[in-house]
Amino acid sequence: MEAVRLEEAGGLMEWTGQVYADAPTVAAEEWIGASTETVWALVSDIQLMPELSTELQEVGWLDGHEGPCVGARLRGRSSHPSLGDWETVSTIVECAAPFCFAWAVGDPAHPSSLWRFTLRPERGGTILRQSGQLGPAPSGLSFAITAMPEKEQKIVFVRLREFETGIKANLSAIKKRAEQTGRQEK
Repeated sequence: MEAVRLEEAGGLMEWTGQVYADAPTVAAEEWIGASTETVWALVSDIQLMPELSTELQEVGWLDGHEGPCVGARLRGRSSHPSLGDWETVSTIVECAAPFCFAWAVGDPAHPSSLWRFTLRPERGGTILRQSGQLGPAPSGLSFAITAMPEKEQKIVFVRLREFETGIKANLSAIKKRAEQTGRQEK
């Protein structure tokens, strides 16, 4: 069950008063006028993600991997005005082409965040859903929470809103690229 829901009408995240230990999640989805295979090629291309993200600056495969598969690891370099610059190592925890692609940041069994794309064919196109989960392991956000424990719920809510904004921007950009690619393939 997702801890944070999006309202149907405006897509705005509801206040739930969650704390970091709840491992709250935010998600959004978009219908894309392209095949799941076309959309899959985009969401599983880790080199595309820095182009879409305001935080993720650079990403690369580790351990000689050249593409996504369960257990493959990647290093990411990110930047945020309030959190600074940091590097992470993520592990692909789900990779079922062309339906699911997910990675855990940090320890796959106890990640500091978990990101997932799910794809399903619908109405001659693809429903693409992206979700992001905070925690349960500590992250850069944990420093702010430790410094201001009385503001934990607000800190978590603001970060989830940032996730939501990024997810919606990702979905929109992927939709545009996939539909352009789909038109070119016809």
